[in-house]
Amino acid sequence: MKIAVAGTGYVGLSNAILLAQNNDVEAVDIIPEKVEMINRRVSPIVDAEIEEYLKKDNLRLHATLDGISAYREADYIIISAPTNYDEELDSFDTSAVEAVIDQVIESGSKALIVVKSTVPVGYTQAIREKYGITNVIFSPEFLREGKALYDNLYPSRIVVGIPQNDEEVAEKARIFAQLLKEGAIRKDMEIVFTNLTEAEAVKLFANSYLAMRVAFFNELDTYAEVKGLSTAQIIRGMCLDPRIGMHYNNPSFGYGGYCLPKDTKQLRANYRDVPENMVDAIVEANRTRKDYIASQVMDRALAVKGDGDYTIGIYRLTMKANSDNFRKSAILGVMKRFEKAGKKVVIFEPALKENVLYGHDVIRNLDEFKRISTVIVANRMEECLGDVQEKVYTRDVFCRD
Repeated sequence: MKIAVAGTGYVGLSNAILLAQNNDVEAVDIIPEKVEMINRRVSPIVDAEIEEYLKKDNLRLHATLDGISAYREADYIIISAPTNYDEELDSFDTSAVEAVIDQVIESGSKALIVVKSTVPVGYTQAIREKYGITNVIFSPEFLREGKALYDNLYPSRIVVGIPQNDEEVAEKARIFAQLLKEGAIRKDMEIVFTNLTEAEAVKLFANSYLAMRVAFFNELDTYAEVKGLSTAQIIRGMCLDPRIGMHYNNPSFGYGGYCLPKDTKQLRANYRDVPENMVDAIVEANRTRKDYIASQVMDRALAVKGDGDYTIGIYRLTMKANSDNFRKSAILGVMKRFEKAGKKVVIFEPALKENVLYGHDVIRNLDEFKRISTVIVANRMEECLGDVQEKVYTRDVFCRD
């Protein structure tokens, strides 16, 4: 098969590599540097499996800036363009997805278009009607930043949305699901075929459930800290119940990253004409958690320096281990609260090239960062902070993601 993949972020590049083990894959991007890196077999993103697999000799992968040619020759076209949340529109900005569809139509391609970008519920059917085309389906991804290829190699499930009463498209969709399975190491995953809109809902509800779980354990932690109780003991005691499970339960400064904040807001928007309480509460709980964390940090700093002339050190902007991405990181929301209070902030983040970020100095020498910080804010505790543990404010009770 010939497959074109539009977009080489976590979703696009991991899918391109997965499929390039057994198919000819053209990865399309608009950034020349990323195209050049992929063709040199250098990963433009931090992901250990991607870095490893790019070096394999049998990988039938090529990157290009020429989308028109790639789409014209393809049997399948995967769209993994970014869909950032537009606060004014109260919806995802899907313009990048539609720009790819415009190019596919311009190329004259008859390939099956598989949208993997996260979209509003009902979007794929609306696009089919808008463009008057039937060769578009939706297949959600369930990938973690920094573990994207791993999650494709060992998928929890494969979900493919297909239109009803269109056997030609349905057969191509079934073949696509098999292509994903063929590239995976795990072979016993369940393949779920739904209609287009149900597949879109699976994605948003799945991420909103994960956000709800983060928010729940964060609110548990807030209660425990205020009441002087052990967060870890409470969590252990409740999570040994197999219905709850000892996973995804480590408190943090809030859910963040590229997916959860925007997906919860989009689901809330999709509930506009449907009664609900919980989805709105998830979004609000994340805001409340950041308010609480910021307040606790400033109270601790004030206790150290009673005159209020203190410096808050932000240790790492990334939310997860093995990630270089801090888009929508919860710590950024906490930082904004420090800024609003007029507090001095310095940042230690090795992934940054800038010397100043959002008006705050970026300190690259860890010893200097420790010395000048009155309180060090760390979403996740690391060994290198052990010598200044008395300065560190973290809610990382299990020392893991």
